[in-house]
Amino acid sequence: MATTNKTDANWEKLFDKYKIDQEVNKNGFFEITATQINEFREARLMTKFDHKSNLPELFKKNKLSILPKTRGSYIIGQFDAYKDIKYTKPPIKKLSLPAHIKSIDPNNIYSEATALSSALCAGMIDDIVGEQVLPTVFGRMSTSAFQFDIRCAGNQSFSIDIKNAQCEIDGGYESLNKFAIVEAKNFTSSDFLIRQVYFPYRLWKNKLPNKDIMPIFMTYSNDVYSFFIYKFQNDNEYNSLQLVEQRDYMIGTDVITANDIWQILNSVAIVKEPEVPFPQCNSFERIIDLLGLLYENELAKDYITSSYDFDPRQTDYYTNGGKYLGLIEKDKGEDGIYFTITKRARAIMSLPHKEKSLELVRCMLEHEVFNKCIRLYFSKVEQRGFTSLMLKDEYRQNVLTKDDIINIMKQCYLYNVNSEDTIERRASTVLRWCNWVIGLIE
Repeated sequence: MATTNKTDANWEKLFDKYKIDQEVNKNGFFEITATQINEFREARLMTKFDHKSNLPELFKKNKLSILPKTRGSYIIGQFDAYKDIKYTKPPIKKLSLPAHIKSIDPNNIYSEATALSSALCAGMIDDIVGEQVLPTVFGRMSTSAFQFDIRCAGNQSFSIDIKNAQCEIDGGYESLNKFAIVEAKNFTSSDFLIRQVYFPYRLWKNKLPNKDIMPIFMTYSNDVYSFFIYKFQNDNEYNSLQLVEQRDYMIGTDVITANDIWQILNSVAIVKEPEVPFPQCNSFERIIDLLGLLYENELAKDYITSSYDFDPRQTDYYTNGGKYLGLIEKDKGEDGIYFTITKRARAIMSLPHKEKSLELVRCMLEHEVFNKCIRLYFSKVEQRGFTSLMLKDEYRQNVLTKDDIINIMKQCYLYNVNSEDTIERRASTVLRWCNWVIGLIE
C-alpha cells in the first residue's frame, strides 16, 4: 500500500508486526501500549486523530478508531468515536469587545487560544451559559477512573474501562450553577472526536456533582464563532451526545451590501488565467481557514493533512485553490513540500471582517469566469425585481444554476480544463464559490 505520511507508514509497520486487524476481527479490540508504538514513532504523534479524515489509511480501510485507556495504553476497535457536524447558519449575534481590552486585536485572531479569549471577553460564553462565568481550568489533566459503553460495528455496544488516561480542556468556564467545557478549533470542521468533550465531562461530572456540565464544541472560521452546545443523554454512553443548539457570533457590526459587491465588479481588472489547476474545492470557507492556518507559520503538506480536517487529496485541492487566487505559494524544502501565504494574502487577512471579505471577493472576481457569473446573478435578480424573498438564503443561493455556470465556463479560457466532464465537475466549485459571495450580502 502506498503511504502518504510518516504516521501512515509507521501504522502499517505496527499492523504488520502485531496483526492488529486480525486481532480486532477475532476479539473485537486490540490493546497497544505507548512503548510498542514508540518503537516506530512517538505515540503522541501516532494517536492524535481529532477528525475522521486524520485517521491512517489502515484505520479507514478497517473502520477502526483508537482511544486512550490509561496514561500509557490505548484500545483499537471498530468504535463509533466521532460526531458529525452540520452547520445550520443561525442568525449571527454581533458583539463587541469591552473598550478597555487592547491586548486582543479582533482582526488578527488565528489561534484557538486567542479565539477563546476573545469569545469570553466579548460575552459569548456568558450568553451561552446564561450566567456570568469565570475561566477556571484548561490544559492537560488525568481522567481518574470510569467505565463507559461505546457503539461499534453492527450497532453493537462495547464496554471500556478508563484509568487515569490523559485528557485536555481548551477552556473550562464556571458559573454559579454550571460548568462549560469547550473544545475549540480555528477552522470549519466536518466532525470531531467525542472523546475530547466526553472524558473531561466524566471527570468534572464526578468532581462537580451539583452543577450542570455543558459540553461545547466551537469553531472559529471566517470571523464567525460557531458554538455547538451538546448534552449527554446517558452519562455512561459515549454516543449519547445530542445537539441542543448551534449559536453563531461575530465581533463587529459592519455589514456587506449588494452595492459593495457591485462596486468591485465595476472596478476590478481581469487577470490572465494562471497556469495552475482550476479550483476543485467546494468550500470557500475552508480556503479562508487555510489562509488563517498559514498566517503565522508555513506548514508542510503532511502536517496540514494530519493536523487539520483534511485528507491528502483535499490538501492538494485547497492549496491549489489558494494558489489559483494568488494567495498561497508552494515551496519544496529538504523534508518535503511546504506552503506559505503571499504578501497580498497576509495583508488581506489582517483587515477587519468586512474589508477582508471584500478583498477576497476581489481576488475571485479578477478571474473572468467568476466575474461573469456574479454579473449574471445581478442581472437575473434585476430582471425578477427585488423582493423581500431575495433576502432569504434559500432564494439567493438558487438564482444561479449549474447550467448557467457551465455555459459561462465554455465562453472563458480555463487552464487545462478541456473536456465536458471536467467542466461539469469544476462547475460545482464555481457555483459554491459564487454562492459564498452572494451569501455575504446582508
